[in-house]
Amino acid sequence: MRVMVLVKANNDTEAGNLPSRDLLVKMAEYNAELVKAGILLAAEGLQPSSKGARVRFSAGAPNVFEGPFAEARELVSGFWLWQVKSMEEAIEWLKRAPFGGVAEIELRPVMEPEDFGSRLTPEMMEQEAILRDELSQRKAS
Repeated sequence: MRVMVLVKANNDTEAGNLPSRDLLVKMAEYNAELVKAGILLAAEGLQPSSKGARVRFSAGAPNVFEGPFAEARELVSGFWLWQVKSMEEAIEWLKRAPFGGVAEIELRPVMEPEDFGSRLTPEMMEQEAILRDELSQRKAS
């Protein structure tokens, strides 16, 4: 199963304060462990919401809202995408993450094609497979 690991923002990340060099070194070592274990698919930090935008869709034209956004604790400051056997495995790996101080992390299973059941037709599944194959070829080059 794939799991999205969402690192919640805080006042420091929203202010654009970068982590210490020591924390960056520890996080790089942790990410290397995830790679060696065959778990890490992607990992990125995000710029503060002041550099972002939101697009809200409703009945009519989409509305664009420029950041920053309120409630830092409700925002995401970074993420990992992991391939694990279970949610329990993901939690055990996360417990080893080198977060110093206060941090809140959310883990959520990624929807897979089979999660959509009969709503996803064989043709749609085939198209999805073609797109995934194209994406993996791009990554390889």
